[in-house]
Amino acid sequence: MGFGVFLHRSDSIYDDRLAEQYQFPRQYRSRAEACVDDWIVYYEPRKVAETRGYFAVARVMRIIEDPNLADMYLALIEPGSYLEFPDPVPFSDRDGVVERGVLNQEGNISGRAQAAVRPVSTQDFNRIITLGLGEEESTLPRIEDAQHGPAFQEGPAPFQYEIDRDRAVYLTSRPVRDRAFRRLVLGAYEERCALTGLRLINGGGRAEVEAAHIRPVEAGGPDSVNNGIALCGTAHWMFDRGLISLTDNLEILISRKVNDADSVRSIINKNGLARRPHRVSDRPNPRFLHWHRTHHQFEA
Repeated sequence: MGFGVFLHRSDSIYDDRLAEQYQFPRQYRSRAEACVDDWIVYYEPRKVAETRGYFAVARVMRIIEDPNLADMYLALIEPGSYLEFPDPVPFSDRDGVVERGVLNQEGNISGRAQAAVRPVSTQDFNRIITLGLGEEESTLPRIEDAQHGPAFQEGPAPFQYEIDRDRAVYLTSRPVRDRAFRRLVLGAYEERCALTGLRLINGGGRAEVEAAHIRPVEAGGPDSVNNGIALCGTAHWMFDRGLISLTDNLEILISRKVNDADSVRSIINKNGLARRPHRVSDRPNPRFLHWHRTHHQFEA
């Protein structure tokens, strides 16, 4: 077992469905197999326009031969493990290269940085996770001294993890994932309801809009921005109950089961279309929208 980095381009020619599988050629088989039962970080190279850098994490379940293509393999992703970062991590920041393992002895970037599948140290993995999840105070747990409480002990800073691998454990925490998903989705929709256009901020400065999964987690939906949509409370309630849905082109559909369709029409966007994120890859995936319409036996 070991942590890894899997390179993925938004314009990839490979059959990648990042929450489900990652396709790679034979030359990377041994490196990918070393990541089985452990976590990997997805990385988008700097040459890609609007690159996200290190943008998501997932756990590799197993490696199989691609049944459809010779000399190609698939890393199958553990269901429910994929999580996108609300704060994508650039390849380098003011402190230098984030993934220190790609540097050679002279401190220069080596050829390892070009490898599509490569191992990553525990320290580099933890650094990327911390930066990607952001808001460490509220997202990641604090190690406390049993007698004196947090921040009163000498030595290392209070954010520590036993053998440095415990941070990966918290990637399976539902509260951690929900907080990250909320920040991710609300950021993509600029804290505005996609169906009504409302952007309400409460007295505490918090947006009164919710991050809804299109295909719920309990039904196999991933914590990815293209499986999410920002909705106000009323729209969220109707969406979850199949009273409203979306076409693949993001036209708002109102079910015949709605007993007051005129009232619903009065609150949704006047053009009949859901707002969409600026980045195309952030927009609702047709596969998840199809699931929503089918699951709710939607009749427009």
